[in-house]
Amino acid sequence: MQAVSDSLSLDTPLSACSGVNARLAAQLKRLGLISVQDALLHLPNRYQDRTQITPIQALILGQQAVVDAYVVRTQKISGRRPSFIAYLQDASSQQDPQTPPLQVRFFHQAAYLQHHFKLQQRVLCFGEVRLAYQGIGWEMAHPDYQCLEADAPLVADTYLTPIYASTEGLHQGRLRRLLVTLLQQVPAQAWPSISYLWPAELASPCTHTGLSVRDLSTWQALCMLHQMPPMYYQAELLANQQHPAQIRLAVDELLAHQGALQGLRRRLQSLGAPVLHADPQQDAAFLAQLHFQPTRAQQKVVAEIRQDLQQARPMLRLLQGDVGSGKTLVAAMAALAAVASGYQVALMAPTELLAEQHAENFGQWCTPLNIHVELLTGKGRNKARQATLAKLAVGDIQIAIGTHALFQADVEFDNLGLVIIDEQHRFGVHQRLALRNKSRQHTAHQLIMTATPIPRTLAMCAYADLDVSIIDELPPGRQGIQTVTLADARRKEVIARVAAACQAQRQVYWVCTLIEESDVLSAQAAEKTYLELTEALTDLRVGLVHGRLQAKQKQAVMQAFKAGDLDVLVATTVIEVGVDVPNASVMVIENPERLGLAQLHQLRGRVGRGSQQSFCVLLYGTPLSDASKARLQAMRTSQDGFWLAQKDLELRGPGEVLGTRQTGLAHMRAADLNQHAHLIPWIHQMASQLPQSQLNLVVETWLQEATHYGEV
Repeated sequence: MQAVSDSLSLDTPLSACSGVNARLAAQLKRLGLISVQDALLHLPNRYQDRTQITPIQALILGQQAVVDAYVVRTQKISGRRPSFIAYLQDASSQQDPQTPPLQVRFFHQAAYLQHHFKLQQRVLCFGEVRLAYQGIGWEMAHPDYQCLEADAPLVADTYLTPIYASTEGLHQGRLRRLLVTLLQQVPAQAWPSISYLWPAELASPCTHTGLSVRDLSTWQALCMLHQMPPMYYQAELLANQQHPAQIRLAVDELLAHQGALQGLRRRLQSLGAPVLHADPQQDAAFLAQLHFQPTRAQQKVVAEIRQDLQQARPMLRLLQGDVGSGKTLVAAMAALAAVASGYQVALMAPTELLAEQHAENFGQWCTPLNIHVELLTGKGRNKARQATLAKLAVGDIQIAIGTHALFQADVEFDNLGLVIIDEQHRFGVHQRLALRNKSRQHTAHQLIMTATPIPRTLAMCAYADLDVSIIDELPPGRQGIQTVTLADARRKEVIARVAAACQAQRQVYWVCTLIEESDVLSAQAAEKTYLELTEALTDLRVGLVHGRLQAKQKQAVMQAFKAGDLDVLVATTVIEVGVDVPNASVMVIENPERLGLAQLHQLRGRVGRGSQQSFCVLLYGTPLSDASKARLQAMRTSQDGFWLAQKDLELRGPGEVLGTRQTGLAHMRAADLNQHAHLIPWIHQMASQLPQSQLNLVVETWLQEATHYGEV
């Protein structure tokens, strides 16, 4: 163990701090606490009030209380649950013979208890008050206790007692002592505090505490949360993340993330980008083969994108659109502008199945225009792949479509001008920026697409480096999707509905969450369901597709379903995005309680693409948790992807809505993107108003590895 001076810096490793041995350092590491800063930002989950001593005579059932009393008797109880009981009295109970002693019960008979609770020993106990086992008097089970000298002054805690998330073997007392020591050894100036022009609703004093955010520096807020004075404690505010000290830290952390992403945007846009102009004749030929007119929303978004492409700085734009809104068509028209200007396009999708679907669509649209579209996957190093790479490197392929294989080291472009990322939430910041290195002379324009609607405030925080376009209109003629929830006990009834739909010349998706049987999860596996439906629906053609099939097998099954050669397609969530079969009008989703709203909404969007009424059956397992009930009710209530995204944010948090790979946001330590969403528009504005030196200081302090936002 390395000794350090009395003064610590934020980046000092905890393993180098006095009193932190190897075992404690390993326990802290399991909590994700590596540096002093990590530990200081390990904020309490809740508090216990041990600041008042309560007389035994005044105890109330259910309260948590501190009692200062003497041991008057002990008792050992044998049997199935052996226990040790100490009977305590204080001045209040001694004066009133009607008040029975307080019983302190431990469900074991360790020898040290007899030693600690000797007759006439003075003890300070904290615990929850409950009825004694025999219904006479009060009892505390396994309270925290401290043995005191008989004449020691009566002193309660100065601050509320914080309760932290911990790990096996790391007791609350040890964690508290460490944090108190760190607060004493880190100088206040180590954590710089920026002064803001606080809006009125934040600057005004809190009704309950008399404290406002502007009264606190960042360091003062941090100290207050670890050592909460009773006068500033407000349980409801703290539980809802609205205490002034919590808001002070949240503002700084949100501003740091905002500043880092805006810094990334500035760095990227300082680089040169090709100027891309569309060819009106090529556009006309492209639209003529569609046999439909793009919606007004699509036309508006295409105009926004093409305006960006005509600039000599890289486009950085996020395209949001609900399932079935026509994002692929918009992406194709963006690609046409790049090709017309002599540049290549790379379109990256999260799965091979979606990449294959894009390659098929782009091929149908672009091949008649003499535009060469090619699919590139990461499998194998065969001659065909080498030939594709060679053509890509000399510019013979104008639109390359693939998965993450597109940014592998052996993939070279001759003249990459536009990068399109589909389903952004499946990728991290690193991955979507890596393709920029494929451009030789300049930085390629970037169009980021997602069919997972993102609440506005969350988008402002997660994608502060991007402009946002929204397709808020579905193609005309689309029917709504009727959603029903049924317990798995009604499975036979659902199979009968499937048979009736197929007899009416409609097709059906049956989605399972697993590929094979699992001893751990109770979800029906796709392979078992496939066999079950094959036996039950003998007159129908049933297919099976999942992620473990070879690409050619998946493609063959999907093509058969799309061509109408299969009536029912049993699938895993591999068909979540990109599959377009207008004749499919029924979607059955098994165990929907295992999925989030965004994913359920994506799956449901595979039907309702034709003119007929479509149905989605959520076949759930029982019993359902309250959270699962809330998600399924939301699915029944609405087909609005943005409303569902907001509900998903409330129910599951930002990490799930955006995807766990979204760098930074899933690891926020002081900010809560749900509870602090109201701050984000103001922070977005503040980030553009603060002097750059101050913004950089916030970023460097909170994100000591801020380069993970773009230094790929």
